[in-house]
Amino acid sequence: MINRSAVQQGTAWLAVLLVAGFAIAVSPRAGSQDQPNQGMEVKKVPVHQNNAVQGALLYRNYCATCHGMAAKGNGPAAPALKTPPPDLTVMARNNDGKFPDLKVLHILENGTEVAAHGSKEMPIWGPIFRSMGPDRNLGRLRQVNLTDYLKSIQEK
Repeated sequence: MINRSAVQQGTAWLAVLLVAGFAIAVSPRAGSQDQPNQGMEVKKVPVHQNNAVQGALLYRNYCATCHGMAAKGNGPAAPALKTPPPDLTVMARNNDGKFPDLKVLHILENGTEVAAHGSKEMPIWGPIFRSMGPDRNLGRLRQVNLTDYLKSIQEK
């Protein structure tokens, strides 16, 4: 069992480390007005270092760009994606009322080719989260905390 309090205290020095990761940035591009995603492109940019391990903060920093602050799939980068990001607030409803913890953890760790979740447009967060600290367990803690946060925002 991971002692979350000790892990959180031990991550304060991470702010001085440089971390290579990916975030989504949207920039204008010439394209057709008929096709919304034709006028934008999504490009990978370096993630700024932070020592976040809290699920809500991880969501805001890494997921909201595509999924939106309310997790409805309407973030600022969503129009530029080939496959719209899913509404993350209905995962339990779409899984017979049970939140799919293991599936979410698997997607964060390994990515997915599931059509409903898009293709490889979504970064594989497991390696990125592990690279943010000296202890690889922090990567797993980030995934668990993010999964717990997503579970907490499910529509009733």
